[in-house]
Amino acid sequence: MSDLSHVDESGAVRMVDVGSKPVSRRRAVARAHVRMAPETVARLGDLPKGDALTTAQLAGIMAAKRTSDLIPLCHPLPLSLVDVSLTIGAGGVEITAAAETTAQTGVEMEALTAASVAALTLYDMAKAIDKAMAIEEILLLEKTKEEL
Repeated sequence: MSDLSHVDESGAVRMVDVGSKPVSRRRAVARAHVRMAPETVARLGDLPKGDALTTAQLAGIMAAKRTSDLIPLCHPLPLSLVDVSLTIGAGGVEITAAAETTAQTGVEMEALTAASVAALTLYDMAKAIDKAMAIEEILLLEKTKEEL
């Protein structure tokens, strides 16, 4: 248990104290893929609930900003950038989310949250027309730290 930063010596969960860490420029990029039928892909801009792509992009950005409200031990971070892009392919949509901050801890969870919530939003908006749709491959692609 001692290797886990969110667990103390007695095994209890805790928020990590980052107060003594230096402030660094940090960036993380995450990806999610939503597999769907080509017919669904063709309709993403004009679904009964509206434009799924724009809505998913906005949902991802908003989610990144609320990560510490969603994940119990995450530090609230002053995000300097959240960028969510959606790339349409024949078999679905690939979501790439980048988050940046200048802080004492990383932004992996913000990038992963942005990608996840954007994928969930696409799923929610298209579920009525595609029962076989699936969210796949939510993963961290990049994590960098630049000392200031």
